[in-house]
Amino acid sequence: MTSVFTIEQSPLTVRLHPVVEMTDEQFFELCQLNRDLHIERTATGDLIIMPPTGSGSGNRNARITQQLMNWADRDGTGVGFDSSTGFTLPNGAKRSPDAAWILLERWNTLTPEQQEGFAPICPDFVVELRSPSDNLTELQAKMQEYIENGIRLGWLIDRPQRSVYVYRPGTAVEILENPETLSGETVLPEFTLDLSKIW
Repeated sequence: MTSVFTIEQSPLTVRLHPVVEMTDEQFFELCQLNRDLHIERTATGDLIIMPPTGSGSGNRNARITQQLMNWADRDGTGVGFDSSTGFTLPNGAKRSPDAAWILLERWNTLTPEQQEGFAPICPDFVVELRSPSDNLTELQAKMQEYIENGIRLGWLIDRPQRSVYVYRPGTAVEILENPETLSGETVLPEFTLDLSKIW
């Protein structure tokens, strides 16, 4: 009989300041040179290197992105993004949510060069999917950072506990226990995420 143990692990944090000052362009180049790594950067300049996603979490994340993109294609009012996309938030942090969406009129205010890099914009909507090895407290802090930087709706899907934390500006976090679906509310009108393939 084989036992599988899941250990909650934190990403690797590399502190650079004040020894190294990395520009936005240098950080982008670092990420391009290390495409197999999932690297984020905090508002204080620390590098956050995430462990690789397991196959199960990768499949579930792809299903979330698939549903979001299918809706975005039908709706036509915004642009969807997968987990490999980096955004530069107003506080300077470089973050990569598992899925994101931006209203088209906001996206079109960016230059083509800005759209090709880590776009200097906070998404309107983000999703983070917690895998069994992810630290919940760190993901909650990341969601709070998104709220403080301008998202209008965010979902932290805690698959191990079969719960969802719903983030909205100016209100307390709502916790849903084992929901079958999630509503995009007024931010993503008529978008419903089917969680049957995620749980």
